Amino acid sequence: MKRITTAILLMAIIPWTVAAQQPAIAATVAFTEGPTVDRDGNVYFTEMVFQRIMKLSPSGVLTVFREHSNDANGLLIDPQGRLIACEGAESTRMGVTQTFKPQITRTDLKTGKTEVLADNYQGKPFVGPNDVTMDGKGRLYFTDLTGGAVYRVDGPGQVVRILAVPEIQRPNGIQVSPDDKTLYLIEANGAAGGARMIRAYDLNADGTVRNMRVHYNFYPGRSADGMSIDSQGNLYASAGMGQLRGTSETLDTKTGIHVISPAGKLLKFIPIPEDYITNNAFGGPDMKTLYVTAGKTLYKVQTDIAGLPR
Repeated sequence: MKRITTAILLMAIIPWTVAAQQPAIAATVAFTEGPTVDRDGNVYFTEMVFQRIMKLSPSGVLTVFREHSNDANGLLIDPQGRLIACEGAESTRMGVTQTFKPQITRTDLKTGKTEVLADNYQGKPFVGPNDVTMDGKGRLYFTDLTGGAVYRVDGPGQVVRILAVPEIQRPNGIQVSPDDKTLYLIEANGAAGGARMIRAYDLNADGTVRNMRVHYNFYPGRSADGMSIDSQGNLYASAGMGQLRGTSETLDTKTGIHVISPAGKLLKFIPIPEDYITNNAFGGPDMKTLYVTAGKTLYKVQTDIAGLPR
């Protein structure tokens, strides 16, 4: 296996307040999540406090791609260049509780048209879609964190539940291996004794899973939130925290990117100097730029192994 020599030098590309370089537009970034990168090098990420999807161009121009994002969280660009978004949940921010419709949407970036791919399973609405990935066949896999389930979407309205409580607890980030044979799932349960780990499953050709094993355990620290994967099957998990937040999670897991091999071994740790780290995604002309969302900032770091657009 090629040695991991990921550059530790980070570059913060979104300061706390950024003028979008257009008249009368200012973008104040408060809590970043869910990055994804299109084929032109534009980075899309969610801003959770003000309910927006942001867009950062290759030249560094920051704009608001979508206002009133319906509590969009995890994002993904599909093989056709469309933006997939996990949306909706009941959330309390800045002392205000709001309820948004839980759904998975797909937006044509050329026309701006948005369609709902899924909003229920067998007539029961989702609770809180959180993160999404895809396999080589273009099938989507997403987590319903507060609903305690993982679903596969084969097409508009074609939804299959592949995991649910009690076999899982609070599913968060999700990824598929380069050969489509393994599904990785982050458990992020901050309750006492809760699962804080990455689970691995054999992914069958029909999109079902079997043979769960613990791939990497973060307990008793804060588990990972989201993760990406490179062409050699190494996971890049955004995990840890630098200050306690009222849960049973400890500070044992340091804040940063934990690079984990297909064998479940920690290969490298890339520290991120801001809480709370949430997610990451590969981009750039050679897919060797890792974009990391944490707190009010979007970071980027160069890697020597190309990532996958999942």
